[in-house]
Amino acid sequence: MGIRNQTQVVEFVFLGFSGIPNGHTYLFLAFLAIYLVTLLGNLMIFVMIQLDSSLHTPMYYFLSHLSCLDICISSVTVPKILVNFLRQRQTISYNQCMTQMFFLISFTGVEGGLLAVMAYDRYAAICKPLHYSHLINAKVSTLLAYATWLWGFVDSAIHTTLSSMLDFCGVNQIPHIFCDVPPLLKISCSDAHINEMTVRIASFFMAGVPSLFIILSYVFILSSILKIRSTTGKGKAFSTCASHLIVVIIYFGNALLNYNHPSGGYSLATETFFSTMYCIITPMLNPLIYSLRNKEVKGALNKAVESWKKSKHVHSIS
Repeated sequence: MGIRNQTQVVEFVFLGFSGIPNGHTYLFLAFLAIYLVTLLGNLMIFVMIQLDSSLHTPMYYFLSHLSCLDICISSVTVPKILVNFLRQRQTISYNQCMTQMFFLISFTGVEGGLLAVMAYDRYAAICKPLHYSHLINAKVSTLLAYATWLWGFVDSAIHTTLSSMLDFCGVNQIPHIFCDVPPLLKISCSDAHINEMTVRIASFFMAGVPSLFIILSYVFILSSILKIRSTTGKGKAFSTCASHLIVVIIYFGNALLNYNHPSGGYSLATETFFSTMYCIITPMLNPLIYSLRNKEVKGALNKAVESWKKSKHVHSIS
């Protein structure tokens, strides 16, 4: 079946930007700017966490993984979009499509699990402060982080394998801007019952379970914060969760809009907008949220800037 697919459909055509035939130059510049901001912002946070010893804690260890993931998610989709804008042909080969889908599902799945792990870290820090060092130590942090990576890649391997067995009967126009399971199921002429059932089961475990875990964690966190008598203490406790909570709402909100379509489906323009928000805009926003709202990250950034200024001054004198 997989061999027949490749002889019938050599490449796919993305229809996502077909409604803007004369604006590809502007779209190229916009997506390039977004990609550069995403790379620089996430790389800055990742490097700061590695270099600043005050950030060598479980919370920032998980944040470094989140920054790495955002770079990966953006890099799976945006470079191909940029190349297509330059070529003025919105196409992708069959093998590239399967590869893009595999890594996209992997990285987005890992991010959902990692956000749940970060919620557990905040729960342990606020609700169980005396036991925090036992609940979240270096060994536990490493195990939890890499378990989420394994979780995401196993899920993706299942989806990609099933998708590679689909037959498209010569239809190669995808109403999307990148390769993903739902758009491929739309154009497939195979019996996709198993694929659809797998998507529903995976949605529960990859999105439903982490979401429920995060909600429960924040119910306990909020309960503990309300018991703090000091207003300053309440503010400090909540500030440690605010950035993570904003990222969670943006990520799972966009995931919900991207994968849970109404029965009539979205228009192509709406589909393109939600897909862009989910896999292209969100990875750019995460470092901005953490750098603007987090005092420790802002402090580390200020120290890095001051250190750079001093070294530049010494170099200019010498």
